[in-house]
This record gives sequence, C-alpha cells and structure tokens, in this order.
Amino acid sequence: MKLILTTEVSGLGTPGDIVEVKDGYGRNYLIPRGFAIRWTRGAESQIASIKKARDAREIRDLGTAKEVAGQLGALKVKLKTRAGESGRLFGSVTTGDIADAVKAAGGPLLDRRRIEIGNAIKSLGTHRVSVKLHPEVAATVEVEIIAG
Repeated sequence: MKLILTTEVSGLGTPGDIVEVKDGYGRNYLIPRGFAIRWTRGAESQIASIKKARDAREIRDLGTAKEVAGQLGALKVKLKTRAGESGRLFGSVTTGDIADAVKAAGGPLLDRRRIEIGNAIKSLGTHRVSVKLHPEVAATVEVEIIAG
C-alpha cells in the first residue's frame, strides 16, 4: 500500500514522504490515527504544503542542530510534579511536559514528537531523555523530577 506520511513516524519517515507499507499496517494503524493518507495523484499535490510546514518547524541545518544540542547539554531542567510518599509519581512524565520544562528553563522550543523517553518516567530523581534534532544529531537532556 502506498501512503503519504502526514506526521513523523519513527523508523518510517517524515511528513511528506511517500512510503510503501503492508496493507494491514496502513489500513489499521497509520490511516486511522492520522499519521498518513492514501497516495493518489491529487494527494501528491498536498506534499508540497506538508513539506513547507515541516521546513518551518525543522531545524535548518547540521550546524544549527549542533548549536542547539550544545544549549540543551548545558541546560538544567527541573520539572515539578505530584508524587507520593515513596517518591513514586501519580501518573508519568510525558514528552509534552518535558518540552514545556525545557522552554521554561530558558531552552529552545522543542517539538514534543522529537523527544524520546526510553522507559516511562514514574519516579522522582534525575532522568536522561534523548532529543532528535536532526537526522545526524541527537542531544541528551537531564531532567530532574521534583515533588511539587
């Protein structure tokens, strides 16, 4: 099945890419969640607008990505959240929470879809998260989760 991606899908591609996937994956996962649309000649004209929107959000070049990675590496990010007596959180920390905390700490505005959390953050303390800034550059941010 030939599809046009509308959002970034890890391991598959970026918005505006035309990909070939198995029928079930496209029909049951990508299309219903709005990650992709069916490829047609008419839909191919939408690719230009999707790519233009992606370019506006995306970090322009490798040099800029390395500069932002340096900023993120030097940043002290603290995130206040509710926690129980034992230090276990009520819920977990999301990528959106981390993006907001980075911005509040004086860092650059990050797209939450580019933040990757290895294991779910469900306890107080310092945790490392990865931010994919560019296909060749990934930064690591230390986030300190404190009770608030």
